[in-house]
Amino acid sequence: MMTPPFRKIALIGASALAGALLTVSLTASADKDIGSPLPLNELRTFAEVFGRIKQDYVEPVEDKKLINDAIRGMLTGLDPHSDYMNADEFKELREGTQGEFGGLGIEIGAEDGLVKVIAPIEDTPAQQAGVKSGDLIVKIDDTPVRGLSLTDAVKKMRGKPGSKVTLTIARKNEGKPVVLTLTRAIIKTKSVKSRLLEPDYGYVRVAQFQEHSAENLAQALTQLYKENKTPLKGVVLDLRDDPGGLLNGAVGVSAAFLPKNTLVVYTEGRSEDAKMRLSATPENYLARGDRDYLAGLPAEVKKVPLVVLVNGGSASASEIVAGALQDHKRAIIVGTQTFGKGSVQSVLPLGSEGGIKLTTARYFTPNGRSIQAKGITPDVEVEESTVNGAAASFRIREADLERHLENPDQKNGKDKPQEKPADKTKPDTPSEAKPQGKDGKDGKAAADFQLSQALNILKVQQILMQKQAQK
Repeated sequence: MMTPPFRKIALIGASALAGALLTVSLTASADKDIGSPLPLNELRTFAEVFGRIKQDYVEPVEDKKLINDAIRGMLTGLDPHSDYMNADEFKELREGTQGEFGGLGIEIGAEDGLVKVIAPIEDTPAQQAGVKSGDLIVKIDDTPVRGLSLTDAVKKMRGKPGSKVTLTIARKNEGKPVVLTLTRAIIKTKSVKSRLLEPDYGYVRVAQFQEHSAENLAQALTQLYKENKTPLKGVVLDLRDDPGGLLNGAVGVSAAFLPKNTLVVYTEGRSEDAKMRLSATPENYLARGDRDYLAGLPAEVKKVPLVVLVNGGSASASEIVAGALQDHKRAIIVGTQTFGKGSVQSVLPLGSEGGIKLTTARYFTPNGRSIQAKGITPDVEVEESTVNGAAASFRIREADLERHLENPDQKNGKDKPQEKPADKTKPDTPSEAKPQGKDGKDGKAAADFQLSQALNILKVQQILMQKQAQK
């Protein structure tokens, strides 16, 4: 017998975020019959343990807490991304997709019972206080982190704007714990930033995939063409340290550069509603009733030479975009290997008591590549600058997380290795190009080697196109 229909949210974010974005698009579904008999012996064991705790535990424990903790343990034991959310946590997740929430601005994952920083988010208290990729958070205020779920850790780091929280951090090559005091703030994440690198060459950064990211990208590209006054000769799309987000946002960003109806991503799972094929068509990136914000883009955007910057912090939705543009040979991917999160989570509401976040599918690039625990290999490998490269060496990736899903191609012995990068460039000279949003105290942007190489690649492409036209 079918239970009443419910709404579910498909999630493709890299991890739990403390004051940062998780996730993605809405799909309709109906609950399914379990289809197999309940394991009565195991349920009897569960009831026996429940009874023992109620009777013999040193202190009284509420039934609700025991059951909620049992549900949470059942989910977190599956993989790093499945979890249980109570009503408050479910509300926070919905707020997170809108790009405004209270917190610190840290993208986190779990490792060995601790909370590990994947990346601090741009222009947030975490980045300003000096939190670094690879840091292990061992204590939040006076609460040890070991044993806390990611959801619980996020909850403790969030709080009233203006209030303070102290993080005790274990950092590689530091002889003693690093103690940082951060002031919580309303995190208004501006997901898209843009500017002209120099005449004829545009730069667009997508920091996270939120509800309006694709629309904001379209506005940014239109503005760049107006500022330049003539068609651009090249665009850099910066997806570095972008942890992912809304699936329809990833499809919309891809659709801005791809021909209409081009396949962007497809998913495979056990249930029929977990199997999707999403193309560069309005119904796959627009909310119902919205106007097509890509329709007004300059026609040249579909053909302008494009370089996509990625690194180990580029995850999930970022990898969908990079993989689609790479498979369709629409862009040159530059940077370092991406995070490797190729699974989709669905948030299934549980009446009025929150919901569960459950891994329901794997996603694949248009050419059928799974990036799960593998990532996207750049066409041109360019390592980060010496300063940033030190932090990058401490990055964790999906394959480093406990209980991560296997890559299905590797599991079945059908993995076809990607072509090796055409070039590998190391930063051995200062760069002239300047990144967006990395200003120092002197008001000038810090040198960004990867960005300078992306600009050089666009200029080489322009020269080759001119020579081809002369033939």
